Amino acid sequence: MVMAGPARHPRWVRRLLGEAGPAAVVDAIARAERATSGEIRVHLERRLPRRAAGDPLRRAREVFAALGMTATAARNGVLIYLAVDDRRLAVVGDEGIHARAGDAAWARVRDLMVERLRAGRVLDALLAGIEEVGRVLAAHFPRRPADVDELPDDLSVGDGASADDRAPG
Repeated sequence: MVMAGPARHPRWVRRLLGEAGPAAVVDAIARAERATSGEIRVHLERRLPRRAAGDPLRRAREVFAALGMTATAARNGVLIYLAVDDRRLAVVGDEGIHARAGDAAWARVRDLMVERLRAGRVLDALLAGIEEVGRVLAAHFPRRPADVDELPDDLSVGDGASADDRAPG
C-alpha cells in the first residue's frame, strides 16, 4: 500500500519525524523545486516488503513507478526511499536526470543521509537529502518561466508489506 496526500500520517511517522516533521519535508521539497523543473518525492516505509528481497533499490524502483514518477515531461524525477526499521535507503533518478547526473550524484545523497541517520537524526537526513537532490536537479534542469509542478510535493508513506508478506509461511 502506498499512501500519499495531505491525510494525517501514521503514528510511527509522527514519532519518527516529530509532529511538524512531515510538513518540514513537504516545505523542503517545495523549496528545492523552486530552482528546478525536476521533481522530488520522499517515500517512507517501516520495512522492506519480502518481495524486495532485502534490496532497497529494487523497492524504490517499484515505488517510483507506483507514484507515477515516470510521467514527468523531461523524465527528471528523483525519489528518496527510506525503510526505517530495516535501516535501508535508496535514491532513484528517472532516466533524464540519471543520464546527466549518474550514480555518483545519488551516492553523494545517500552518503550524506547515512551520516545523519547513524546519528539518529532522521528528519535532518531527509532534509539534507532533499536539499542535495535539489542542487543536482537545478544544475541539470534549471527552472524556466513556463515550468509547472508535475508531481505532488507530499510525503508518501507505505506500510512496506503486501498480503503475501503478512501471510504465515
